[in-house]
Amino acid sequence: MTEYLFAEAFAETNPISAFKVAIAGENARLKQRFTPAQSPADLLGEKARFIDSLLSACWTHFLADEAAHQALIATGGYGRGELFPHSDIDILIVLNQAFTDKIQDGLSAFSNFLWDIGLKPGLRTCFTNECVAFALQDQTIFTSLLEMRLISGNRDLFETLAKQIINTQLWSSEKFFLAKMSEQEQRYGKFHDTAYNLEPNIKEGPGGLRDIQVIGWVFKHHYNAQSLRELINYGFLPRAEYDNLVAARDILWRLRFALHCLTNRCEDRLLFDHQREMAELFGYTDQHGNPDVEQFMQFFFKTVVDIERLNEMLLQLLNERLINNQEALTPSPITANFSSIAGYLEVSREDVFQNHPLALLEIFLLLQQSPSLKGIRAGTIRLIRKSLALIDDQFRRNKQANRLFIEILRQPRGITHQLKRMNRYGVLAAYLPDFANIVARMQYDLFHIYTVDEHTLFVIRNLRRFALDKHSKELPFCNNIFLLTPKPDVLYIAALFHDIAKGRGGDHSTLGENIALDFCRQHDLSGQDSKLITWLVRHHLLMSMTAQRKDISDPDVIHTFALQVGSIEYLNYLYLLTVADIRATNPSLWNAWKDALLKDLYIATHRALHRGLQNPVARSERIKETQQEAKRELLKLGIAESAISKSWQHLSDDYFLRYSADEIAWHTIAIAASNERELPLVLLRPQTQRGSAEIFVYARDEAQIFSICTATLDHLGLTILDARIITTEDQYILNSFQVLEQSGEAINDLYREIHICDTLRQGLINKKASLSKNIHKQSRQARHFPIETSVTFLDNPSGKHTTIELITTDRAGLLSTIGRAFIELNIKLHDAKITTIGSRAEDMFYVTDQNNQPLNDEQERQRIRDTILRYLSTSH
Repeated sequence: MTEYLFAEAFAETNPISAFKVAIAGENARLKQRFTPAQSPADLLGEKARFIDSLLSACWTHFLADEAAHQALIATGGYGRGELFPHSDIDILIVLNQAFTDKIQDGLSAFSNFLWDIGLKPGLRTCFTNECVAFALQDQTIFTSLLEMRLISGNRDLFETLAKQIINTQLWSSEKFFLAKMSEQEQRYGKFHDTAYNLEPNIKEGPGGLRDIQVIGWVFKHHYNAQSLRELINYGFLPRAEYDNLVAARDILWRLRFALHCLTNRCEDRLLFDHQREMAELFGYTDQHGNPDVEQFMQFFFKTVVDIERLNEMLLQLLNERLINNQEALTPSPITANFSSIAGYLEVSREDVFQNHPLALLEIFLLLQQSPSLKGIRAGTIRLIRKSLALIDDQFRRNKQANRLFIEILRQPRGITHQLKRMNRYGVLAAYLPDFANIVARMQYDLFHIYTVDEHTLFVIRNLRRFALDKHSKELPFCNNIFLLTPKPDVLYIAALFHDIAKGRGGDHSTLGENIALDFCRQHDLSGQDSKLITWLVRHHLLMSMTAQRKDISDPDVIHTFALQVGSIEYLNYLYLLTVADIRATNPSLWNAWKDALLKDLYIATHRALHRGLQNPVARSERIKETQQEAKRELLKLGIAESAISKSWQHLSDDYFLRYSADEIAWHTIAIAASNERELPLVLLRPQTQRGSAEIFVYARDEAQIFSICTATLDHLGLTILDARIITTEDQYILNSFQVLEQSGEAINDLYREIHICDTLRQGLINKKASLSKNIHKQSRQARHFPIETSVTFLDNPSGKHTTIELITTDRAGLLSTIGRAFIELNIKLHDAKITTIGSRAEDMFYVTDQNNQPLNDEQERQRIRDTILRYLSTSH
């Protein structure tokens, strides 16, 4: 619709509807013309011109005679003429000094009309002097005005403002550059300093469109340049790198345009909801076990890492031109091959890498050994990229190169920074070809939120933090254990290889062990170190699986785990690697419960190893120790010994094995003070030694109690971390549930505690779960990761129980559903281990028949399996 037709639209009965139809028609036309294979640059300009016409018509209509005396200005991306289908429209209205109420009424009508037709304008109104003052105070306003463009109105007002904005006295090149650097640092921090998030932001994330815009803003402000192409003229980029930058920008433009078309809104995040459709739209198909979406995301990640690297180089060069004086740019020799220029390493000659290929590793070691250096100079980064082919098989077999690489991992500082830099420049993948397989490789689940290479480097970063005093308050126990590890480099090497075989099919731990062994042999590591590294790679999941899926209060479980670990030295290394791995997989999944669980397993195993594997703790000895400790505590609190004996008389040995003395004392006080009429007894302790809340239920045994409890706790929005079920000889049950709020935080409100206890008690009395609103919702992302349900029977080594392992998609009411299935099956539940990894539930149920006998009959097992699957299929 032309400006003339827009003007005509105001004469229609419903002009708002007419404009909405015009906007929808333009977006539909752009969508139809868009193809993912071509840059949408022309379409961005067409959309900007369409909005120009629309705004000009509205401006003239609502401001009438006053329109020519004020200035309507496009700013930001709209000012650049880059407008995506659903982008915000940033506009500035500059007023002349003859401001009247008539103008105010016209501006209000103009603004309201734009909102009514769905444009959502970012609109600012001010006088010229006010606008200059705002720009002086806020660099973001100043930045948006750098790209302003007159749409309609008074050109003199526009040019007066433009001259004052261009005036370098407002923001000097140095001051503006530093402000943009600080802004970028903060922006990177919001994304954990990585572009490799599984739901990345195309515009704001590291390596996104904003990185290119920052370069443009700083460059344009200093040189008054009109386009990025002038980077070539001023010697910042060779033509080939400029072409790479523009090609990468076009890819992000194509992705962003496609997202707007797909979602019909201003969406800049590559959410799981859209990734599969985007992969299909961009022509990716499944290939040999490599899913289309993983190929598509790898394509995206490799694009943004190129932009991130070019951003680093260009901002460094701009820093030299804008801030450093000539004296600072004088080379200062450091070694025969390298000099320092303005704090950055530069090759002494263009042919350094060609004549001395090992310098491709030496440069990173030199950065570690010279903490005053800021990094590598842009020209040298360029040379590194051009010289990667020199890192061939002969280079990798070179013993001096091997020693250099190990030396990098043994430095007291800079290990994480240099490994990240080596990865960003391609050196790490060139030196370790197996590592190239995991670069930018995503793991399409909710547990791993980073690509494999980025996760690996985060693990090493976490291990390094254990060594540093400034981070000692984060996990003091880990810092103390780290001091006991004589060779931290062994940990770093194990971390480097623990996931290196991801994406190859088969068991990545076993495959990774073989790759790590080849590395150890090539790098002449001692047999002892090689054995430890390969063992850690092979068993890096052992401790987390044991803690989360087995009953670590059972001495037999601890003894078995201790046999697998073999020594306190191996335990120390495995514990540190496990904590670092979990925290680097998805920081939001780490909580006080997991911290305490792993710490408890470590302490119990340490005691077992210290005692000697040939002298395992006898069950009777463990029971006696726990009873004595609990009794001492209770007597101190004034509980009579007769009351203790009465409370304990019907409890089984399992109870004293599975609960700590502290827990037993709390239970005993409650039981001793209660009578039959007060049952069911429901108590809540908001903070236990494991960082979670414990809900304790004491009642007459009835089959549906577990189902009622779990359903009610789920309705109350609590996450159940662990469930323990004890039945006494006189048919009372002691159920305890370790819980956290759905947010992962502890329960810290007294009224919330009372509400939980009252609701659960009423549910048990009425023999039905609470019907209160279920606030436990499945996450948006979980819908895209359905887990195939499996029910597996495992024989318990003790022969007392049968273990049912359930793997399925986590959902509201899952445990309650299982409880109802057990009621129908007449199964007796003795214990449960609850593990949720992202959207994946991996739960273990320890069951018997009603006569306390394990379930060994295959036909009976199949019936149980079928019944559980039926219940789960109908609970969605």
